[in-house]
Amino acid sequence: MPEENKATVAILKQYIASHLQEPITARDLARAAGYSQYHMMRMFKEETGQSPFEYIRQLRLTAAAHALRGGGCKVVDVALDFVFGSHEGFTRAFANGFGISPKKYASHPMPEGWLIPRHYLNRSKLNSEVDKMDKTAVIFTQVVERPARKLILKRSVNAADYFAYCEEVGSGNEDNSAAWDILCGIKEALYEPVGLWLPENMRPAGTGIYAHGVEVAADYTGSIPEGFDVIDLAPCKLLVFQGEPYDDEFFMDAVGQCMSRIKKFNPEVYGYKYAPELAPKMQLAPMGWRGYIEMYPVV
Repeated sequence: MPEENKATVAILKQYIASHLQEPITARDLARAAGYSQYHMMRMFKEETGQSPFEYIRQLRLTAAAHALRGGGCKVVDVALDFVFGSHEGFTRAFANGFGISPKKYASHPMPEGWLIPRHYLNRSKLNSEVDKMDKTAVIFTQVVERPARKLILKRSVNAADYFAYCEEVGSGNEDNSAAWDILCGIKEALYEPVGLWLPENMRPAGTGIYAHGVEVAADYTGSIPEGFDVIDLAPCKLLVFQGEPYDDEFFMDAVGQCMSRIKKFNPEVYGYKYAPELAPKMQLAPMGWRGYIEMYPVV
């Protein structure tokens, strides 16, 4: 990793340490780094092996553990001091990370100043002293009808996911891809732009699986941006998965958790079957207030 990138990550760590008891957003970190949110996230992950918000979460839990060992602090006060949204959320995060509830940890009869080593934050939960229940995520599902329409898209050469795609086509003005900015400017779009995983029958040789695109009416006669393609899509049903709203600070964890749950879903239990040949799998822009959303074609 270039030395200047190491220096940028050091600046980010310093910024995080000095704002640990304040809300920190991806925009804040990008501003401190002097890069887009995408490049800031990528540099941090390459250097540390963690996303910035995984790193922040670990620092906050470790600092919270130290505060609890100091005595005289209520668990709820420590939770709020370190920007956890609720007593329950802090207790769950602490127990998942350390394998002991914060209340029990605060009263543990150990020498003064004793602190759980930070590497315990990555431990298995096999001996957790709270309910031995995996993280749960409520996924809302519905089936929607899509009419015949066209899909305007910017293909990749090799990309199989969002990050590889942005690296290939370049970043835009709002930390999405450069293609996304252009797609947002198509006023005749039926819906918002989406990330796409293209099925084999819609992927010419020498093109990648992942792309960004937007749907327009089947009779669309407007201009097609240079370097973009058009696919005619037949009418179909889409199975929509929508996760619970989440804190944008932890969007990578929330999205990853939601995606893993969706992969385990069996539509045949409800009389449907995935039909990838009809349309791409679609991914809406992750927004904490509405939850993460993916859409799959089904019959």
